[in-house]
Order: sequence, then C-alpha cells, then structure tokens
Amino acid sequence: MLPAFVPSGLFRYGFSKKYPARRHFPAPKDLKPTYDVVIIGGGGHGLACAYYLARYHGITNVCVLEKGYLAGGNTARNTAIVRSNYLTPEGVAFYDKSVQLYQELSQEFDYNILYSERGHFTLAHTDAAMRTSRWRAEVNKQLGVNSELIYPEDIAKLCPSLNLSDKVRYPILGALYHPPGSIARHDAVAWGYARGAAEAGVEIHQQTAVTGIIAENGVVKGVQTTRGTVYANKVMQATAGSSSLIAKMAGFRLPIRTIPLQACVSVPVKPFLDQIIVSGSLHVYVSQSSRGELVMGGSTDPYSLYSTRSTLDFKEGLLGHMLELLPMLGELKVLRQWAGMADMTPDFSPIMGKTPVENYYIDSGWGTWGFKATPVCGLTMAHTIATGEPHDLIKPFNLERFANFAQVGEKGAASVGH
Repeated sequence: MLPAFVPSGLFRYGFSKKYPARRHFPAPKDLKPTYDVVIIGGGGHGLACAYYLARYHGITNVCVLEKGYLAGGNTARNTAIVRSNYLTPEGVAFYDKSVQLYQELSQEFDYNILYSERGHFTLAHTDAAMRTSRWRAEVNKQLGVNSELIYPEDIAKLCPSLNLSDKVRYPILGALYHPPGSIARHDAVAWGYARGAAEAGVEIHQQTAVTGIIAENGVVKGVQTTRGTVYANKVMQATAGSSSLIAKMAGFRLPIRTIPLQACVSVPVKPFLDQIIVSGSLHVYVSQSSRGELVMGGSTDPYSLYSTRSTLDFKEGLLGHMLELLPMLGELKVLRQWAGMADMTPDFSPIMGKTPVENYYIDSGWGTWGFKATPVCGLTMAHTIATGEPHDLIKPFNLERFANFAQVGEKGAASVGH
C-alpha cells in the first residue's frame, strides 16, 4: 500500500511514456475593476484562503495581490516544521486540525509537498522545563494529540545522535516527544494552493503592491494598488511582517511587534538526523532536510526591526549551542543564512477574523509559527469570509481579546522560533 502522503499522480507521471509540460499558473492578465473578495498577500495563508473559498464556498471571483513574487515573503523564509503539541486547548485544537489537513495535501493537490513525519522532541534542561513539558503532554493527551514526556534513556533509543552527557552546561533531563511532528516543502505547499486556486478561476497578481485601503463610513470598499484601484465586497489581509502597516492603512492598530527571525542551513551531509530537535532553554532547533542539509534556527532577535538582514551574532550563539547537542558537527560548514519578519503578539497567539472595519478581515500575528498553520488558516478564514461569522476554531483568536483580557497564552509552547 502506498503511503497516504505520496500523490498517485507522481507514480503515473513516472511510468508514463510522454511527459507533457503543464503550466502551473495561467498567464498574467489585467486587474478587473471589481471582485467579490480581494486577498492582500500571496503567501501560503492568502493562497490557501483563496483555494478554500473556491473549493468549499464556490467563490471564485477572487483576486490575490502580492507585492513581490508568489510566496516570496515569510513562506519562503521559514523552516517548514509542522506540529500540534501546543499548550492551550485552543491552540492544540487549532494546530491539530492543520496537521490533519497537511497529511492529505499531497493527494488533494496531486502534487508532492514532501511531507515527512519525523517525530518532534522539545528538550527540557531544567526542572521548570520538565514541569511545562508534563503540562503540555497532559493537555495534548486530553485533546487526542499524541505527545508524552520521555526521559534520557528513551531519548537515547529514539535519537541516538544527541549528546546526553551530564558533563555539559545544560544536561538534557527529558523531552516532550510528539511523534506526528513533521516537515514539508514550504514552496510546494504554496504552489499547490496557488495552482488549485488558479484552476478554479482565482486571479493571482504578482508585483502588485497595495498602497491604500478604501473605506467609507467604516465599511471597506476596495484597495488602491500600484496598478490601479480595485473595488471589492470583502477584503482580507494576510501579510506577515507587514500586518501593522496594512492595518494602519485600513484605519486600526494591531498589538504587534515585528522582529527579525533568523535561520541557516549547513552544506548537505549523509542522513543521520531523522528527528526534529528543539530546545527552548538553548534557543535552538534543528532538522535535516531531504537533501541532507541541517536546517537550524533559534529565537527571534531581541529588538523590533523591519528587516531581513542576517547577523554574525546569531550564528555564533546558535552554533555554540548546536555543538553542545551534536558535538560531531564541529567541522560542518554553514551553506547559507537568511531572516524573516515575525509579527509577535503579547500572548504568542494569532489575530484572526473580523476587524473594526466592516467586511475587512485579518489573518496576522503569526510570530514564528505561521507555516504550520497554513491549511487551517485558509480553511477557517475562507469560512469566515464566506459566511460573515468566525469559524469556531478561530473565535478565541479575535482582535477584541486584548481589550477584554481574554488572551490565549501560548508562550510556553512557542518561545523558540520554530
């Protein structure tokens, strides 16, 4: 039996005698003057919303506006980890739905997103971290998510590459083990959603920046772009890194700080690390890609900045901790380094749904955990836009919670950039 995440079309293509080229997306066209829905942001979230609007709600008069190239923002700058071992019941239910959707995407798209279950280890180096791991494990179990607290002897069996010596600065006391933890090809996810949406009639316009939001008497009417004015019945923004700037155009403020998040990869080496390793105490995470690269990152930078520059300070701090966990990597070379822009909310949870501007919707505040939520964001925001009412899974993430003191505290499960 073929694994569920391998698209059957890949096998049909491999055994075919002819290989007809298939255009991924229709040829670019002019903007129409009016659309039912305009989506600002051509990353994974915006494309997924467009896809589900067409698939489940029959809304195809949709325009996706991207100021750069398709999925060239944070979607192209993340480290592609998928998991649902969060801390709050609201967060666990939300991300678990996303994992379920991810597991079927390759078949749904007939397009291989390279989804690979690895097992996710959140290492604990202190008694406090062990308590938090136990807490998260119990919340996960209550909601049907496979997570458990394990100890060094079990870690050694599951991940023999890790340094479990007690002769280090931060010995490993245990770990929250989450078997469904996975990685996927980030651009394949975006392209799959984009192709499906385009085939249904959605228009995707690249190199089209939004310069203003048109609103009258508190109701959105359309957007101004570098290619002209476009009117719409409803507008959604899904612009990671620029959320506060776009919201300001619409006339309201967001409780968001935008901070650089850096990562890097090594030169390819033979596969030795099947698992995803995360340490909140060391501010480090690592997995090995299908090409053999070690994909590494850590926490956000300690200051707000609208920039995607990289720093030597980040590499020095990250790689020092990497050598404590995996000391055999001392001679391994770094291949490339990059940064994204993370929109951080006070409670480390997203802001989704309605806004003070009628018919204007928002999908923002994703910090360091936006990629793993791509499918569920598209699904729930499409429902919210089509029906005018927030999907049950995103009701806790409304903007009003900051004024009503109803925050969803996920810092204990999202304090490292993964």
